[in-house]
Amino acid sequence: MSGSVPRAGDPAPDFTLPDTHGTPTQLADLRGQSVLLVFFPFAFSGTCTAELSELRDTVEDFEAAGVRLLAVSTDPVFTLKAWQEIEGFGFDLLSDFWPHGAAASAFGVFDEESGHALRGSFLVDADGIVRWSLVRPRGARRELDEYRAALAEI
Repeated sequence: MSGSVPRAGDPAPDFTLPDTHGTPTQLADLRGQSVLLVFFPFAFSGTCTAELSELRDTVEDFEAAGVRLLAVSTDPVFTLKAWQEIEGFGFDLLSDFWPHGAAASAFGVFDEESGHALRGSFLVDADGIVRWSLVRPRGARRELDEYRAALAEI
């Protein structure tokens, strides 16, 4: 892994990544609202689909808390767009494809050996400060209750 994982109280590293329409999304531009960043390894994989489907099915919980959900992987834009259309994800998927893994590296969750992001989640407050983070090793999934506990703290 490259970079270090930001801890609660650290400023969130800034990035600009394209969404599934190619539109750039810059984290710094989202100041004024809380953001949940969900890094995941691969579109169309079983665990990632299960995790993001749970988030899709409960996205209103995040919206009610004033939190914008952004899911990030090193997949190309076109792969993410196809996956989003098939799964009906109602939140933005961002491509960290090029420079490959730059955002994941900045958050300390890029696995250089395999070339993909680990499962890392970061709750960033309206001022751009990390308030909560969770990083899982390969093969370990995140649980919805962990996100709910983080939301309860803001």
